[in-house]
Amino acid sequence: MANPTILIVNGPNLNMLGKRQPEVYGRETLADIETAARSHAASLGLDVEFRQSNHEGDLVDWIQGARGRCAGIIVNAGAYTHTSIAILDALLAAEVTCVEVHLSNIHQREEFRHSSFVSKAAKGMICGFGSHGYILALDALARLIRES
Repeated sequence: MANPTILIVNGPNLNMLGKRQPEVYGRETLADIETAARSHAASLGLDVEFRQSNHEGDLVDWIQGARGRCAGIIVNAGAYTHTSIAILDALLAAEVTCVEVHLSNIHQREEFRHSSFVSKAAKGMICGFGSHGYILALDALARLIRES
């Protein structure tokens, strides 16, 4: 039997990790995060699809494509977290357990970052732990999958 697949979707500007505001987002690159997530997922008996786009439509298409195919979704929607009803609608339509991740603690930042459309579809949110948030999200999804 194949391992359950987790879709990890990353939104705009996350391709700039390690270069963009390292004091906020850290020095690790998105490739570093992908390597760590794949390794940890394998230790949990999970497969990972890891994607990033600066384009909202790509994110929506990937999330929709998870329906009936993936056991869970980890979403770091970047700035789309606070603006995208389209991503919220895609997450609701996908009917796949979702965990929201943010590298920084969005509640300690600018007021506009305190609200999240993604949260309305997510089982939970992990924020403020840097790249380790992806590992925590994988642990959470592995547990939810085992319990279901």
